[in-house]
Amino acid sequence: MSTLTFGFLKACSIILLILVARALVWLGNMMIVAPILDPLKKMQGPDGSLLQNHFRELMDPSISPDTHENWVKSFGKTFRFHGFGRHDFRLLSVDLCVMSHILNSPIYEKPWQTRTLLSNLFGRGTFTMEGTEHKTLRKLIAPAFSSQSIKAMTPIFFQKAEELRDKWEILMSSPSSADNAKLPPPSAPPCFPPPSLTDVVIDVAHWFSRATFDVMGLTGFDYHFHAIQCESEEVYLAYRNMFKLADKGPGLRGLVQLYFPIIEKIFPNKATCITNESRRIISEAGQRLIHSKKSAILAEKASALEITEKDILSLLIKSNLSSDVSMRLSDADILAQISTFLFAGSDSTALAMSWCIHLLSLHPDVQDRLRNELGSLSSCASTSSSTVHSAQSHAEAIEGLPFLDAVVRETLRLCPPVHGTMRVATRDDNIPISSPVVLRNGTIIQAGKTIPLRKGSYVHIPIEALNFSTDIWSEDARIFNPDRWFSLPHTARAPSHPGIRNLMTFSFGPHACPGWKFSILETKIFIATLIPYFLFEPAADIQKFNAILTRPYVYDQFEFGTRLPVKIGRVDL
Repeated sequence: MSTLTFGFLKACSIILLILVARALVWLGNMMIVAPILDPLKKMQGPDGSLLQNHFRELMDPSISPDTHENWVKSFGKTFRFHGFGRHDFRLLSVDLCVMSHILNSPIYEKPWQTRTLLSNLFGRGTFTMEGTEHKTLRKLIAPAFSSQSIKAMTPIFFQKAEELRDKWEILMSSPSSADNAKLPPPSAPPCFPPPSLTDVVIDVAHWFSRATFDVMGLTGFDYHFHAIQCESEEVYLAYRNMFKLADKGPGLRGLVQLYFPIIEKIFPNKATCITNESRRIISEAGQRLIHSKKSAILAEKASALEITEKDILSLLIKSNLSSDVSMRLSDADILAQISTFLFAGSDSTALAMSWCIHLLSLHPDVQDRLRNELGSLSSCASTSSSTVHSAQSHAEAIEGLPFLDAVVRETLRLCPPVHGTMRVATRDDNIPISSPVVLRNGTIIQAGKTIPLRKGSYVHIPIEALNFSTDIWSEDARIFNPDRWFSLPHTARAPSHPGIRNLMTFSFGPHACPGWKFSILETKIFIATLIPYFLFEPAADIQKFNAILTRPYVYDQFEFGTRLPVKIGRVDL
């Protein structure tokens, strides 16, 4: 062996030993030293073995409500749980003071892992930005979600709601083409009385997803997907493929790639290829749209003529062009906002509509009561072919229906599309509490004091737990009861019922959902369009599962994915 070769091998061995030593030091610090110094170690919470985590208990919708309730009873409103093992202490709280502090403080951000996963799919959208970038972006997109802008979009809401209604009418006239022909029979009888309607079954989750995609295509960037009629448009399929990958989660390989992104480039798998191809299709179509709209807006400025386009992309480009040059978004970032809105605005709203129909099918008395309230609107002319003013007036009438508002808000409370979220502390902090915290040694930290949290600690935001809290919503918190909304204080925001419209579903603070008004109005218009024409009854035992969003599936048929079949019949008009 030559001296050169021997020297090379010796150098490699030394480097390897250094890497192993550093890995052992890192591992020892993470699993032994850091936990000893972590102030969360002193807090009460569920115990676990060396590598045990509590993610399933907190994130599986079939058991998480009981988990939250039992842990709050055992440990109080603020406690710690285990992330990736006994060494990984994480904070969870249903104390409104704690949640308000976390969600409003600039100290807390989404974990970089979450932001990387989302940006790999959708680009640098509002979900992936933090700090000054996020603040600037929110200012830019604000005009697109103003009350005036949303009001201008109502004709599209009505157009697509009526198109979906007509599509369902066709399916009822031709039962062989309805979704019941595609649904495998249940393996066990459902736990409710046999339905009295015809045997026409419609998967409302699938159809609402198609309809809201159409809505977001037109309101988002004036693009026709025609998804209600046929799921074949190229850009639509590209988005759908990406959304399916998002729902599957990153898996073990995806998590490893977060830390070693070179793996994805050297050894691309099927998911990587699908993502890259989908993003290519979306990017090419998006760039053409952006170029076209930007040219039209610049021509508008030059000619002093007013262009009536009100889609979000046009409004965003206008806002972007009128801002400080140094603060402007690139075309790629503008497209990323649209992709983000399309994912968040279509599927989350479709789920809200689906859960609403499901809950109404389980509560025929509520369904009948809502139908009676909507009766005053049923004589209105078809708004999709009417004037913009007529559609907006009809939307205002729908907005003013108190029981419809209560039904939609109760649905959003019981079935939030986002089950929970995470934040990480970017520096050491002291968090104010409004309920006492009992430490493991029996020491009590009184209300009005603070609890310490170190830099890098994760905080779980339990949206479902806050929506199901008996302290907030009384003992029937898990029961569908729209009438509870009539007993709330008549204020814009009751302090004892946190969140936008008194719901944690849309969160609150700087990172609250910017499109909440859009989503609620769209949901109301679709429900108001469908309920006067159709009766709904349950067709299967429906359960929830968590992906990025909380989705429905048929009990014992999880392998078939997201589905929410209901039996459907006509209302005698």
